Amino acid sequence: MSQTDVQHLMRRLTRVWTEFESRLLTVPIIRDARESRLRLADYRMLLKDHYAQVLDGSAWIARAASSVTRPHLELRSQFLRHAVTEHRDYAMLAHDYTACDGDPSDLDAARKNIGSVALSAWMFQRASQPNPFDLMGAMFIIEGLGQWFARTFAEAVTDALSLTDEQVTFYRYHADHDPDHLNELEAALGSGILDTPGMADAIVETATVTARLYLLQLEEVGHYG
Repeated sequence: MSQTDVQHLMRRLTRVWTEFESRLLTVPIIRDARESRLRLADYRMLLKDHYAQVLDGSAWIARAASSVTRPHLELRSQFLRHAVTEHRDYAMLAHDYTACDGDPSDLDAARKNIGSVALSAWMFQRASQPNPFDLMGAMFIIEGLGQWFARTFAEAVTDALSLTDEQVTFYRYHADHDPDHLNELEAALGSGILDTPGMADAIVETATVTARLYLLQLEEVGHYG
């Protein structure tokens, strides 16, 4: 598969992202943060919902790695390295929740909302398929949130609530580190997986479904609004 084909796929994925972002900005809790109407209790609610969801994050990546077969062992290693980097997300969310006057024991009872349940089920379903490289579409959306949205959102929350950087470590961390993950993703797409018939279309489809379920997750935060 040529570099031109990889670039064409990246353009298709970028179009999915653009549609996702336009809808993301209309989600009530995101809109209220951007318009400085967010309350501290709303932000804690978002952190708690994220905490419940990200506990599954590294698990589905590890599941995907276990589904990769022998011809693609280097990609298996890449999945595993990524699972390690995502594993501690829950700790950053717990730190921010506590720093915002949240009771850390609340997180022990945190449950996924309807959207998070759907998103997690979708990710594990895809990750359980042999060589689930279509999940690179999902990763494009999730890592894209770090590269193109997390910093703006962190600044909006900080301004709306007069917070310090120590209260938004989760979003700032991903703003700083997810661009590197997207570079690794583009390199993986050039590894030969796109030679599989239909793989490019599958990656775009998985990105599209993941984007919609991620929106649902945010729309269901604490039944916000």
